[in-house]
Amino acid sequence: MEISVDGEPVPGIAGQTVAGVLLAAGRLSWRTSRSGAPRGVFCGIGACFDCLVTVNGVPDVRACRRRAADGDEIRTQSRQEDA
Repeated sequence: MEISVDGEPVPGIAGQTVAGVLLAAGRLSWRTSRSGAPRGVFCGIGACFDCLVTVNGVPDVRACRRRAADGDEIRTQSRQEDA
């Protein structure tokens, strides 16, 4: 299985969550907060919203809850305020 993260191919294993694929690829964060702080998996069970990504054009998907599917297009998100 392979997904695309910000245009780059990332391999995964069937059944992994998006967060699992990203972590296995060595990515510890994939979103920034308003302050610019990096965010990735925090709780890992869908209770918080630190792991948000855009999946196939749908924003604010919790990466720890969404099973990755072959061909998924993942985009990282930023909540930084404009300076």
